[in-house]
Amino acid sequence: MIGRVLTIAGSDSGGGAGIQADIKTITMHGCYAMSVITALTAQNTLGVTGILEVPPEFVAKQMDAVFPDLKPEAVKIGMVSSAALAHIIAEKLKEYRPQHLVVDPVMISTSGHRLLRQDAMDALTAELLPLADVLTPNLPEAEELTGMTIRDIPAMREAAGLLAEKFDAAVLVKGGHLTDTATDVLCENGKVTELPAVRVNTSNTHGTGCTLSAAIASNLSKGMSIMVSTCAAKGYLYSALRAGFDIGEGSGPLLHNFNLTV
Repeated sequence: MIGRVLTIAGSDSGGGAGIQADIKTITMHGCYAMSVITALTAQNTLGVTGILEVPPEFVAKQMDAVFPDLKPEAVKIGMVSSAALAHIIAEKLKEYRPQHLVVDPVMISTSGHRLLRQDAMDALTAELLPLADVLTPNLPEAEELTGMTIRDIPAMREAAGLLAEKFDAAVLVKGGHLTDTATDVLCENGKVTELPAVRVNTSNTHGTGCTLSAAIASNLSKGMSIMVSTCAAKGYLYSALRAGFDIGEGSGPLLHNFNLTV
């Protein structure tokens, strides 16, 4: 079964995150990838030097082109940089009602910097997150959404439960910011499950959140359950990190096509 997966996100000219990471991930999962681009960025492994936001009206046109003809079964949403974009994407999702919606609530960077203005964060929380089937916040984002301080797995468990109840969705609180483990916590239908993983010792982690959420969406499009989709996605991410790819002078990307041989 070839799943049809749409990614709604920004373009990363360095190829490590955003639309580029999503398309690589979706393709490596044997699915057909489609894209709606919300912003163009000029970036590499050292950082972002420019952002050009796509007008909301044109984002709507992209969605109107994709949904009626190609009929994506799963949608993954990444960074939505303005309140206007959050609003138009939410309106179109209500119109087209995809079977599966995974939202990576990109609000705060790995280094702790806020990536969105407050109005954009408010619109994302009010309009997009309640539509999701699966939410994948990292620890700073989970803190922002709950008002909690989250430093350990018990706090992650509490946060996952609170967010799952608040947004009526399965919530995967990612443990990438923990120091001694890469354990994530999934709350689905009131059940909280710890998903342990060995931490890969690498600084090349650019795009891990994009990759994980795109992998979950890909697995959902193929008919897997949320639990199986998430565990399989974690396995894919672990292998892509463990491949030890090293490119660029800064925090590099992982190797999405690690299991291909030339």
